[in-house]
Amino acid sequence: MGNLVRGADAAVMWEALLRRRGGKAGPLPVPADAEAAQLAALLGPVTAPPVAPDGMWVTAHLAQSLDGRIATRSGVSQWISDRADIIHTHRLRALHHAILVGAGTIAADDPQLTTREVKGETPVRIVLDTERRLSPAYRVFSGGAPTLLVCAADVAGPQRHGEAEVVRLPRDASGRLDLALLLRRLWQRGLTHLFVEGGGVTVGRFLAAGLLDRLHVAVAPLLIGSGLSALVLPEATRPEDGLRAEAKTYTLGADTLFDLALARARPACAR
Repeated sequence: MGNLVRGADAAVMWEALLRRRGGKAGPLPVPADAEAAQLAALLGPVTAPPVAPDGMWVTAHLAQSLDGRIATRSGVSQWISDRADIIHTHRLRALHHAILVGAGTIAADDPQLTTREVKGETPVRIVLDTERRLSPAYRVFSGGAPTLLVCAADVAGPQRHGEAEVVRLPRDASGRLDLALLLRRLWQRGLTHLFVEGGGVTVGRFLAAGLLDRLHVAVAPLLIGSGLSALVLPEATRPEDGLRAEAKTYTLGADTLFDLALARARPACAR
């Protein structure tokens, strides 16, 4: 896929994908060119109805260097991946009901989490901040789409954080937020398709809990040599303690995108 939808056939495919947003029924047109075919193959699955018992569909995305870094040691990540992957990320936002990031991503990048690069509705924005340490001055908490700040139930504070609604969750046995309960709460709000955009700690927590249906990993032909690891999981003592998933690969500009069908599988090291 190029930086934007270029051809008429790809534009028709994108409109069809938008109509299927959130698992709405509707066929995709027969692809008439390579760009339309890639749109259908890569994004068609994330617009399907949920198949997990909790009624949710969860997609995650990471952009990393060839040596497995999502940012430098100081937290700078703009831009590791090609612009084509940035467009792909905005497309994923537009096809989900809600987008979720961890507090570290907000602190490092101060993102808006909108769909400004593509046609489509900006989803509900969700920020995980267990201890509620983020300032309400970050852009995600002021204006734009509805926003939820999710923190631990035992953390004091008002029910608004800037313009965001505060959602309180109990802690799990490790003292972190109960992510399975979060999915149930989102389902109750009718937000059945969730896009977990980052960072590596947050995506790792969803993967370790067996809560991801699909994972997209964009690998840039870039060597950094140090910095933040792309994915954080419990330590594996053997390669087989990880998770080997069914995967397809696509070209996104200069990057290679791995599309992993996880179907809520958990790495052995996290069981």
